[in-house]
Amino acid sequence: MENWITNFMNEWGYFGIFLLIALENIFPPIPSEVILTFGGFMTTQTDMHIVGVVIASTLGSVVGALALYAVGAIMKQDRMERLIEKRGKWLRLKKEDVGKAYGWFDRFGKWAVFLCRLVPLVRSLISIPAGSVRMNPASFLLLTTLGSLLWNTVLTFIGSAVGESWESAAGQMDVFSNVVYVIIGLLVVTGAILFFRKRSRDVKSGS
Repeated sequence: MENWITNFMNEWGYFGIFLLIALENIFPPIPSEVILTFGGFMTTQTDMHIVGVVIASTLGSVVGALALYAVGAIMKQDRMERLIEKRGKWLRLKKEDVGKAYGWFDRFGKWAVFLCRLVPLVRSLISIPAGSVRMNPASFLLLTTLGSLLWNTVLTFIGSAVGESWESAAGQMDVFSNVVYVIIGLLVVTGAILFFRKRSRDVKSGS
C-alpha cells in the first residue's frame, strides 16, 4: 500500500494529498502517517511547499470527517457495530473500535472531536458519534479543522525535517500516539481532581 500511496502522490501532487487524506478519514486503514510524512519529504525534492501540503491535507481531513458525520447522523451505534462486525475485516476495523470512539465522545463531549484528531484510527471514527448526537455542525467543523491542522502540520514538518528517512519516522508514530494518550489521561485525572476539590470546598462553605 505504501508504494501505491507514494506513487499516487508523486503523480497528483496537492490534489493527491487531498484525495488520499479524505479517503484516509473514511477508510482508517489508509495510513495518514505515510501520506503526511512523505508529503513533507516531497517538499524537499519538488516545488511543493509545506503550507500547500498542510492546506491540502487539512481540507481532505475536513471533507472525510463531514462524510462520517453524515454517516453517524443516519446510522446509530448499534447498527454501526453490527455492520463493522460483518464487514469490518475489509477495513481492518473491529466492533470495539466503534465502541471506543463513542466512549471518547461520552467522556470528553465535543472536545473529543479535537483531541481524537491526534489519535490514529479513533481520529476518523470520532466523527460518527458526533453525527449521531447531531453535534452543532459549526462547532464540529471548527474543532475538526483545528485538530486536523495540528496533526497534519506536525507530521508534514517531521517528513520535511527527516528527509529521506521519512519512512522510518512514519513507523515511529506509535510512540507519538502513546504520548498523546498519556497527556490526555493526565488531563482527565487533573480535571477530576480539580472538580472534586472544588466540590469539596463548596460543600464545606455550604455547611
